[in-house]
Amino acid sequence: MTSHDVTLEWPDGRTLTLAVDEDETILGAAECDGAVLPYGCRTGACGTCSGRLLEVEGAERDADGTIDACAVDDAIAYRRLSRALKDRHRAAGYVLLCIASPRADCRIAVGSSVHTELVDNPWK
Repeated sequence: MTSHDVTLEWPDGRTLTLAVDEDETILGAAECDGAVLPYGCRTGACGTCSGRLLEVEGAERDADGTIDACAVDDAIAYRRLSRALKDRHRAAGYVLLCIASPRADCRIAVGSSVHTELVDNPWK
């Protein structure tokens, strides 16, 4: 079984590096390690578990500093359609941790603040 090192980074500076098998989700691996991440549906529909790729091993960055979109597609495989993310979100490196499995070592920003980058809060 192939596994990849996935480093989760919270806004408060905490980090956690997990060895995640290619047949398990990043959320599932984090939960097995005792990490608490936000999630809702576990089907890729709500986006509550969104993370943002910060680095993919061996990937180049575009001129604007974002990870190359092809590297994002190569780094993450989905168990099902990621309905909560638009194409522009996926191209920008956002991933749904509840249905995402790694195909490369990577670092991912996690926490509820990542979800708020994607969705405006109508109640603020």
